Amino acid sequence: MSSAPLVVVAAVIEQQDCFLITKRAAGDHLAGCWEFPGGKLESGESLTDALRREMREELDVEIEIGEQIDYVEHAYPNRIVCLHFYRCQLKGKPRPMLNQQIRWVKRHELATLEFPLADKALIVRLKKVGTEVP
Repeated sequence: MSSAPLVVVAAVIEQQDCFLITKRAAGDHLAGCWEFPGGKLESGESLTDALRREMREELDVEIEIGEQIDYVEHAYPNRIVCLHFYRCQLKGKPRPMLNQQIRWVKRHELATLEFPLADKALIVRLKKVGTEVP
């Protein structure tokens, strides 16, 4: 296992009771899993700068970043991931720049899709109808 944790940021974007998710590409860690869009923090970046960069690179879209709604530290067999989830709003229409699948899913559909284990607690909170994520 790598000794240094991998710091990751993710955008939780909700519109009309649907969440924007992307599918991890073949060959990536956790390939085939759905996830909230985002990615790895690069050296010298703040969490919010990394999230803005990742959204431009992956989905060609600018975002407005709100509050951090969750933080998870999860140990996978080959790495430790520190995952920061932020509530975000889109400033434009997302389009896949890396040939990844993107889709909008209803709140109740979240639990039916395969997400990384690190996302599990947030998915449980988000799938509750009418529950606002703090």
